[in-house]
Amino acid sequence: IPHAFGYDKDNEGDFDFFQVDGQNTFSEILNSINFIHPGALTIALVSLFILIMWERPFLKKFSFFKIVPAALLAVVMGVVLNELFKIFSPELALGGDKLVQLPVAKSITGFFNQFTLPDFTAFNNYHVYVVAITLAIIASLETLLSIGAADKIDPYKRNTSTNRELKAQGIGNIISGLIGGLPLTAVIVRTSANVNAGGKTKLAAIIHGLLLLLSVIGLASVLNKIPLSCLAAVLLLVGYKLTKVSLFKSMFKLGWEQYVPFIITIIAIQFSDLLKGIGIGMAVSLFIILRNNYKLAYTSRKEDNQEGEKIIIQLAEDVSFLNKGSIALSLRELPDNSTVVIDGTNSFKIDIDVLEIIHDFKITAELQNIKVELRNIPEFKGLSG
Repeated sequence: IPHAFGYDKDNEGDFDFFQVDGQNTFSEILNSINFIHPGALTIALVSLFILIMWERPFLKKFSFFKIVPAALLAVVMGVVLNELFKIFSPELALGGDKLVQLPVAKSITGFFNQFTLPDFTAFNNYHVYVVAITLAIIASLETLLSIGAADKIDPYKRNTSTNRELKAQGIGNIISGLIGGLPLTAVIVRTSANVNAGGKTKLAAIIHGLLLLLSVIGLASVLNKIPLSCLAAVLLLVGYKLTKVSLFKSMFKLGWEQYVPFIITIIAIQFSDLLKGIGIGMAVSLFIILRNNYKLAYTSRKEDNQEGEKIIIQLAEDVSFLNKGSIALSLRELPDNSTVVIDGTNSFKIDIDVLEIIHDFKITAELQNIKVELRNIPEFKGLSG
């Protein structure tokens, strides 16, 4: 949003809630309203108009609108508009930090001279390892999240190999670091733009990389004419597509156990950063999983017969130590003079702590005149056995 308004104080942006310039995620947006550049806003609005109209059904009838990606036309139109501003209305023209800024190499040799080798004297500096581990975690999380979203919008509904993706990312980051490049990560914005442009196979990603390389080598001066407000418009629409109201509705319909971690993760990311937000979301999800596991360790039903009340406790497929408390509580609350059947027929694994409780209960149940029948419950041999 700040870039769309023409407020480009931080070219690369800030990814923490509390930013280095004293602003935060939301105050930065509000603050940018005070620095609206008419030319940048005009280009952003025109770009959004093109992007939205390009997807109208009545335009899709023409082959031209199917072949030419809307984002490409929006970028070209943004450059043309800015050049026209320079001629006819200089006060609206954009320059400096409001445009893409790439180093321009005069020759192939000049291009390769931009590469830098690592400073191996920092090998013993522990700060390097802290940063490296942090980057690895964040990049891996962002890649895995992007893969999950990419698989959902894949026209062929394929499942990406996460191991292969992370291995490729690791090799790429090693090579990038050795020549002075930035860390790499999968990004859903580029992926969705690729899919929306008609990309369906790995070849689309390969061509994407080759075109980027050729553009940086030979077209840097041209790319430096692209207004950031134009690119901001593309990202705004992509972001909207990824977070439509329908997404929140569909998550809500899945129940609070899915919706609460979803919303908390979003809020946590907004008020911290990606890594902390995901961590908080995972902690909430883990709590809900443990809570459900605690409750769903077994089912209990009653049967009436001539001898009195008969209670059947059917253990779940996997009964872990987390279920120890709930099972112990249920056994303590069984009524006197009843018959209890503890059935482990469907259980694949019963934790040793749970077995101890069950066999101890069978012994103490005689004091309450409770008859206990065990079905397919392994013997408890104790720790020594």
